[in-house]
Amino acid sequence: MCVLPIQTVSAESGGSPVESNHEKRNLSLSKKEVPASAPRFVYDSGYSFNYPDAIRGVYVTGHSAGGERFSKLTDLIDSTDLNAMVIDIKDDHGYVTYEPDASSPYAEVGQPYIKDPKSLLNTMEEKQIYPIARIVVFKDTVLANKKPELSYKDGGKVWKNGRGESFVNPFLKEVWDYNVGIAIEAAKMGFQEIQFDYVRFPEGFEKRDKELEYSTGDYTDKGKDNVQKRVQAVTDFVEYAHEQLEPYGVKVSVDIFGYTATLPEAPGIGQNFSKISEHVDVISSMIYPSHWTPYFGISKPDLEPYELVTEYAKLENKKLAELKNPPISRPWLQDFTASWLGSGNYKVYGKAEIEAQIKALNDQGINEFLLWDAGNSYTEGVDYTP
Repeated sequence: MCVLPIQTVSAESGGSPVESNHEKRNLSLSKKEVPASAPRFVYDSGYSFNYPDAIRGVYVTGHSAGGERFSKLTDLIDSTDLNAMVIDIKDDHGYVTYEPDASSPYAEVGQPYIKDPKSLLNTMEEKQIYPIARIVVFKDTVLANKKPELSYKDGGKVWKNGRGESFVNPFLKEVWDYNVGIAIEAAKMGFQEIQFDYVRFPEGFEKRDKELEYSTGDYTDKGKDNVQKRVQAVTDFVEYAHEQLEPYGVKVSVDIFGYTATLPEAPGIGQNFSKISEHVDVISSMIYPSHWTPYFGISKPDLEPYELVTEYAKLENKKLAELKNPPISRPWLQDFTASWLGSGNYKVYGKAEIEAQIKALNDQGINEFLLWDAGNSYTEGVDYTP
């Protein structure tokens, strides 16, 4: 692994009243030939991955990546048109899924789920499985308990949601840097893309934003209401993370609630689809049919995967077309059965339902997708390019 310098040109913009030819040439260079933004370094991890014709990937936990299931997942990819894995590097609890060096600031939160990240990436390079590092950002029970001042307090104690999970505060730059640092480690390991998840405030935060105790950091004096402060903080984090990762040559993607594309912005969680999309290479909306209430005129979305995904894709295409430099669209699709919805409200998801979602995207000109199953047990026999 090494850092390769890229030669850059810089010139002062000023000059004396009487300029030499050499000075004039430098001035001309500064105005005409120097790019507006030129990275000083590009990091070379030593791995070589080609970006596929279109990413068709699956979610992989740290346990699966470091355990027996990994070989089953690579066999699935070898035998199908799948070509990518989204692997947990910082999980939903806040643990890093490998053991960093003892000198790393993340050594205390490391877990031995992926015992040999180098071997993992060697295998992925050999098989040309595109490696994406998933980093859960603001849902972080571990960091919240370790540093309560970075979280929200309720009656002097770290606040927990109904599932016992705690979040850290998107207003605080210390939290930004903590997560960007993990992303940089993943990039140095050889991951080709960093996917940030839970880039938001807790769900329903607008109902408790005036009750919980927390710092608004640099956003305290901004002349905006609480909703706009949250949107600004989340958007600023994404922009900042993308800038910090630029020297490492990785793509940056963000997971976002699908319904945010249907609204100007999601008021509680601080997600604005268009603003976030302006600062990423890839936007991955989570559009599992099971997660929608009656929408788009569809009373029971889980029963109609093709229709739901089609209507969403039409809307997203319209939103992205309004942007100057739209990112790649790569939605998350459903490869699980939502039996918790109750009889008559769900169907068993198998080959037909997964292919219906993929076809709906393709019919709207979206060729990339990711499949989610929490247990990483994916349906067999699926045609991923229907």
